[in-house]
Amino acid sequence: MSTGHTRLSSQAAVWCYRGGSISAEPRINDRIRVPEVRLVGPSGEQVGIVPLAKALELAQEYDLDLVEVAANARPPVCKLMDYGKFKYESAMKAREARKNQAHTVIKEMKLRPKIDPHDYDTKKGHVVRFLKQGDKVKITIMFRGREQSRPELGYRLLQRLAEDVQDLGFVESNPKQDGRNMIMVLGPHKKKTEAMAEARQAQEARRAEAKANPGRSQNAADAEIAEAGTTEAETAEASAEA
Repeated sequence: MSTGHTRLSSQAAVWCYRGGSISAEPRINDRIRVPEVRLVGPSGEQVGIVPLAKALELAQEYDLDLVEVAANARPPVCKLMDYGKFKYESAMKAREARKNQAHTVIKEMKLRPKIDPHDYDTKKGHVVRFLKQGDKVKITIMFRGREQSRPELGYRLLQRLAEDVQDLGFVESNPKQDGRNMIMVLGPHKKKTEAMAEARQAQEARRAEAKANPGRSQNAADAEIAEAGTTEAETAEASAEA
């Protein structure tokens, strides 16, 4: 049993035992201060209630740690395990879960009531991309000067945009006046998890195609792969004023 395990830091860790959980790092080995414990063996077998000294002795025999997994039980429940290995595996699982976790992001698009047709197409392209990625889009029409007396211009523009992207999204929040601005929120038809899965599949397909066609320009292949997501520069442009 490594003495280093007795000096583990107090970083948060979660250990579940039969549906219960504790949200702080459990006590292990010499940190356990009770006369007896309900011991669980390294394979999950129930050893029974044993004196703490006996449990620590068994931990040494197995070259494992004695870990308190249910401190509020009477007596506390302890398990024999390689705690360092357990913490490492838990950290890897948590990392993988965060990697695959889907967060719906609210993007913002700003337009002017009298927007140029080319600029409108560019802005609409950003909205289309955001909705395809499974993100919500907050559309803001900014009124300046005399434009504030013509709110119908902004309303018609928002209606037009909603109709142009109706295959990808829906109006989650109807247009409403907010000071000098008019705001509408579009929600995606596609869930974020579905969008992420499709993006990964498309990326893998492009890479497979690039490998199958070695004569093709690598730069061209990389450019197509990059199109699957929105770059920071594009996001910054999408949030800028028209």
